[in-house]
Amino acid sequence: MHRKSFTALCLIVAILCISANAQSQPTTAAPTIRTAAGIVRGVAEGDVSSFKGIPYAAAPVGDNRWRPPQPVPAWSGERDASKYGADCAQAGFPRSSGAIRAGTSEDCLFVNLWKPAGAAPNAKLPVMVWIHGGAFVGGSGSGPDVAGEQFAKQGVLLMTINYRLGRLGHFAFPALSKERPDEFKGSYAYMDQIAALQWVKKNVAAFGGNPDNVTIFGESSGGVSVHSLLTIPAAKGLFHKAISESGGGRDGILTARPINKENADSYYPISAETIGINFARKHGIEGTDAAALAKLRALSVEQIVDGGQEDTPEGLRIYAGPILDGKLVVETAESAYKAGRQARVPLIIGSNSAEVPAGFINAKSKEELLSQFGALKDEGKAVYDPDGKADFAGMLSLVNTDKVWAEPARFTARAFTAKGAPAYIYLFSYVPAAMQERLRFGAPHASEIAYVFNNLSARRGATPTPKDQEVAKLMNTYWANFAKTGNPNGSGLPKWPVYDSQKEELIEFQLDGTPVGKPDPKKARLDVIEKAAKSGVLKTRGH
Repeated sequence: MHRKSFTALCLIVAILCISANAQSQPTTAAPTIRTAAGIVRGVAEGDVSSFKGIPYAAAPVGDNRWRPPQPVPAWSGERDASKYGADCAQAGFPRSSGAIRAGTSEDCLFVNLWKPAGAAPNAKLPVMVWIHGGAFVGGSGSGPDVAGEQFAKQGVLLMTINYRLGRLGHFAFPALSKERPDEFKGSYAYMDQIAALQWVKKNVAAFGGNPDNVTIFGESSGGVSVHSLLTIPAAKGLFHKAISESGGGRDGILTARPINKENADSYYPISAETIGINFARKHGIEGTDAAALAKLRALSVEQIVDGGQEDTPEGLRIYAGPILDGKLVVETAESAYKAGRQARVPLIIGSNSAEVPAGFINAKSKEELLSQFGALKDEGKAVYDPDGKADFAGMLSLVNTDKVWAEPARFTARAFTAKGAPAYIYLFSYVPAAMQERLRFGAPHASEIAYVFNNLSARRGATPTPKDQEVAKLMNTYWANFAKTGNPNGSGLPKWPVYDSQKEELIEFQLDGTPVGKPDPKKARLDVIEKAAKSGVLKTRGH
């Protein structure tokens, strides 16, 4: 063959090979989805597509401050959904600076979504909606620690949401209560969460999700939010399964404060409206009429956040937390559970083995701690210090953990099973070997989140070990299975027993990471804590 002809033939073959190879490669074109408000353009990375910073409501600013979330304005063209939107306004560091944290804003009502890249519209994927923690004053639905890639790889459409925080999320004032009497008042954070779930119902099918198979899950105040959504009438029908991680379940901790009733109980001697008046006066705003409310709405977001302060230097309360308004939040979760008025849905609930060292129940000695058990002092000693040799710091951590999280989780599981809904309890006790000397009492608050999301690489300065990765894969799979079927069990997984009030079994992710279904190892302690709850002793520090 002539040399020139051979060269030309080679070029033709090369071009054909390149063309064929290009056609065989998966597309990396930015995916677009039409939502009710307009088209969003996300990002495809490997086998996962993501859409970030999608507004689910109008910006809650100006006249919309302290109002239920309003409809999001429609947009034309394609909206860039490749980056997170702003987190909700929260205190910066140091708090004394008076600034809000960088990257936060009052305009913050966004959702983020991850899905299998190949999922077509109406693929009916199970949907999980994450509600972040942060004591209702901090936190966010963005960031690598709660990114949803691993859930998407399990065939789940994972969403995270932002909701208003601090005084922007929970606030009451007499003029505000009178304004627009047809609207809900008080806990705007819960209104945001409900609005986000309504967005799911309206839009998620276009992304491939099933609006009739939605699981809500959250940790800490996110777990408290799950309890609230289970008992708020306006949330009924918006979700079908629930997971509360370290969210309690009884009153006395991050629960609902009456909007205008003084001396409701020992935890709440003043109402949410009185707290709002205190806050107004701190900023030189007198009176409780519409003019005073207008001045409150005219304050800057930095003044509203106010360094995250809960009390004035004079000791006046200026932050309320969740509010029992009687229309949106009609009762506490404990009240609803005792009466069987909660949503009848499958539930996962649990806590970590050493949530906090102290803070809700405080003492300087064993004697002082045990004295708080009142008439149950001897029973308290028998389960927490039977031989008198218990480490006091460890003992204090256990009492705090059991009182605020572990016993309320059992109480909640009992309420659900009594209503015919399956409940699964977990105990997260895993501590990586390298951390066991430092965390000698057990797994602390929020330490399970990286394992649930299987996002261990997001932890700052930590290199995951093979055992870390094994525990993360297991937990992520249990959670994904539950979202799919309402049962966390599946092929190749150690059995997680459904809760039965007679057998009292749970799954423990043990200190070494092994998941074991077994009788609750805390039963004797929780029985005493339950007696304390019923008798009114061992009070936690009120909020």
